[in-house]
Amino acid sequence: MLDRCEPLVIGECVADIVRQPDRPDRVHPGGSPANVAYGLARLGHHPTLHTQLGADGHGRLIRDHLTAAGVEVRTDDATGPTSSAVVTLDGQGHATYAFDVGWTLGPVPLGRAPGHVHTGSIAAVVEPGAATVLAALEALRTAATVSYDPNVRPELMGERAPAVARVERCVALSDVVKASDEDLRWLHPDEEPERIAGRWLAAGPALVLVTRGEAGAFALFPSGRITVEAPTVEVADTVGAGDAFMSGTLHALAAHGLLGPDARDRLHAVDRDTVADVLRHAVASAAVTVSRPGANPPGPDELREALGVN
Repeated sequence: MLDRCEPLVIGECVADIVRQPDRPDRVHPGGSPANVAYGLARLGHHPTLHTQLGADGHGRLIRDHLTAAGVEVRTDDATGPTSSAVVTLDGQGHATYAFDVGWTLGPVPLGRAPGHVHTGSIAAVVEPGAATVLAALEALRTAATVSYDPNVRPELMGERAPAVARVERCVALSDVVKASDEDLRWLHPDEEPERIAGRWLAAGPALVLVTRGEAGAFALFPSGRITVEAPTVEVADTVGAGDAFMSGTLHALAAHGLLGPDARDRLHAVDRDTVADVLRHAVASAAVTVSRPGANPPGPDELREALGVN
């Protein structure tokens, strides 16, 4: 189970400064990997997040938010300010981002080897910290299962070709990959998302999941493909939806005993019914999150209610 593996999440924390017409700005703790760690903690797991936080108000806000949920936060010795993003919401709650990010992560100290490692987003592409993340994945993947979400931020990706190479190196090191159809269109604008996902699956992962917003999601795995619809909810905003999808995915995989080094062979032989159950958990987790402001994923009771489970 995932909680026994004590998962390690490596990646950025970002203070999301949420901006909407005719409303005062609001600051929410954010950053895709941090949101995944928070979502896992909310669901009863015990993740460790290796990240960077400044000794400022935003840093204290994020640290308090994470630790209150049960995330163990480890930081390096960097002294810069906490990264931030202005998140502008349109009338339908869809978000666009403008970032002020520094990412210089140093080597990842380990008390003991984790059973599962998750990373993604800015952490895996912005140098010099991205080199640390890649080195950690390469060092840990023999003793841990790995999940990855590119969570593409075009403003920070640099030139497309080197960015694609970095993303696909992480894909090849991973057992579980999640991406949005928008991510895939930016990375490979002349290809259909399903074709890209198929090529990624052939590169090594056991499971590639692609989110499609209101259209739901699909998963590719060695023996097939499954599509699920998104639950119908009133959208407050889309902040953190993909991260809640990811934490819901990992939660369900853990419940099926499919995370950790001893589970890798079973994960790569996963059956259709199990993948369908994982997708149901993932889209339900995302649906709860979009129904309320900010990156606010469900707890276990809320997820069971969203799934219609007593």
